[in-house]
Amino acid sequence: MKPITIVTGLPRSGTSMVMQILQAGGMPIATDKKREPDENNPKGYLEVESIIDKLRDCPESVFDFEGKVLKVIAYGLQSLLPGKYRVIYVDRNIDEVLDSMEKMMGEEDKKREETKKVFNKLNNRTKTEIRKREDMEVLFVDYNKILSSPKKHLEEIHRFLQDKNLDLDKMVKAVDDKLYRQRRAN
Repeated sequence: MKPITIVTGLPRSGTSMVMQILQAGGMPIATDKKREPDENNPKGYLEVESIIDKLRDCPESVFDFEGKVLKVIAYGLQSLLPGKYRVIYVDRNIDEVLDSMEKMMGEEDKKREETKKVFNKLNNRTKTEIRKREDMEVLFVDYNKILSSPKKHLEEIHRFLQDKNLDLDKMVKAVDDKLYRQRRAN
């Protein structure tokens, strides 16, 4: 059984960027190409649109992606059946995540502090849960750090995936700092 590589994190945390990086490096990506690139993700979403619903209703559908990289937003991880997974969890400054969501929705979140609490709780709970799973190897990466020093942090992903065919130089070239638009001071 080949592992299913999952890229995950909160919505707007940089999961699409990591998917683009892995695709550039030569990994097979699971995508249905239904969600076209747009101003919020000019290089595309690289996702299987129905995967969250499928995981909830038909959790064995994840095994259709054996040997590929699949994007699953953090709350979808709870539906994963026991298997063999390599998980890359993308963390990002929560305020940047919320800024990006507001930009994407075209409106201010009037309950932002509540949303921030919910997202922090989801983020922390999900990371705790996946650390406990024996069927998951997990690597936590920081979106902001990948953008500030891509080679160093992509070397870490490269080592984690243990894929001799993965081209690190192409991965590094895929990082586009111009797409980092919702910046907050650290």
